[in-house]
Amino acid sequence: MDSITRNDPLELDRLSAEVEALSPDYVAMSDRIWGHAELRFLEHESVEEQIAQMEAAGFRVTRDVAGIPTAFVAESGEGGPVIGFLGEFDALAGLSQEAGVAEPRTATPGATGHGCGHNLLGAGAMLAAVAARDALRASGAKGTVRYYGCPGEEGGSGKTFMAREGVFDDLDAAICWHPGVVSSVMSSASMANFQVYFRFRGRASHAAGSPWLGRSALDAVELMNVGVNYLREHMPLDCRVHYAITNSGGNSPNVVQAEAEVLYLIRGPKVAQAQALFERVKACAEGAAIMTGTRWEMEVDKACSETVPNTVLEMRMHQNLQHLGAPAFDAADRAFAEAIRATLSEEDIASSTATVGAAPEVGAQPLHEGVLPFDGTTLPGSGSTDVGDVSQIVPVVQCWGATWAIGTPFHTWQAVAQGKSPAAHKGMVQAAKAMAATALDAFRESELLERAKAELKHRTGGRAYACPIPKDVVAPPLRGKQA
Repeated sequence: MDSITRNDPLELDRLSAEVEALSPDYVAMSDRIWGHAELRFLEHESVEEQIAQMEAAGFRVTRDVAGIPTAFVAESGEGGPVIGFLGEFDALAGLSQEAGVAEPRTATPGATGHGCGHNLLGAGAMLAAVAARDALRASGAKGTVRYYGCPGEEGGSGKTFMAREGVFDDLDAAICWHPGVVSSVMSSASMANFQVYFRFRGRASHAAGSPWLGRSALDAVELMNVGVNYLREHMPLDCRVHYAITNSGGNSPNVVQAEAEVLYLIRGPKVAQAQALFERVKACAEGAAIMTGTRWEMEVDKACSETVPNTVLEMRMHQNLQHLGAPAFDAADRAFAEAIRATLSEEDIASSTATVGAAPEVGAQPLHEGVLPFDGTTLPGSGSTDVGDVSQIVPVVQCWGATWAIGTPFHTWQAVAQGKSPAAHKGMVQAAKAMAATALDAFRESELLERAKAELKHRTGGRAYACPIPKDVVAPPLRGKQA
């Protein structure tokens, strides 16, 4: 195991103090972004907030990265190595919730909310990037720090579109974090996925007067769904398929529906497994069209690859987390966390700790006030993230930050309610310290980076990155703008 770092631990303490000094501006930004709560690829106000902050910090900004209006890169320094920090800022539909209230209370009916904490994620990654740049500059060492403003993580795979255009190709390593219920290294193998629209076209007719003349597109959607549900018995146990009917063909039951649409999300532990299952789902669509005398077509919306863990960098980040310790929560933080936990079930709490590999007794605390042990073991994944595509290209290391009460499920009003809390701010700042410290180690230790790159090559078999999104599929903001 590496030593704590090859730097004097006192230097980590100085870096920690620097992050604390910088933090008020980034804490305030996380609150403003919480207030914007913009959906995938529509994060214009959030992006302008972040760009203004990075320009004020002396970073050079490139807008419209990969042709996406809400993607940008901020860069400072010169030469190599080049270390990137990945930031997100998108929200979720229908999760409007008043901040600081431990009961479901909608702020604006039908509005969005930061149910995955991306307001904290982006601001924390920016704080880490600026602190790492300042420490690198003070040391006189060479290197380039980048902050990647990545849109559309929630169901949009913004980083995958960026990766396809080579945006991450010249990085030496990338660093990220995610709000959660514990402080720890994040070493989990997220799932690859494909998100695809299936559209059926039939023929309208009077449902009572001449139903034999109609060809129901809605029947085709329903038959496809039945076929996929039967498919579940015969697909690998670690794969997942979800769907939503996005167009039922209208509200008149006395009209045979001439068109209908269903959106499928198909997941597998590896891209190849997700792709194989995708082919079987397509066969269900084709069969449904044959049975109903309709036509079908599909549109790939997005896709992403599985995450490739990097134990070399994860062990180093864990050591930095151990030295830094847990956020300094106080009695008020614990009291609000207990109020949130009163709205959760025992199953919520048990699931929350099990997902991150924590011992059951960790769930007895309102907030996590320690650092989870880490021995290099990668946990199985159940969700998906476009960070996976970056990890296929360069070594990536991530950590969890303790920003929510233990037991808080992702994508819930409880997560939104805690998004501007003092405890969330403390967890964000602590994660920024760990990220900045790990970046500084990577800048100063060429051997650390070389071993991380060798591990990535070993895990991928040396294969070049292949983007799972077909080349002719563009990001949603660009659809309809092609000639």
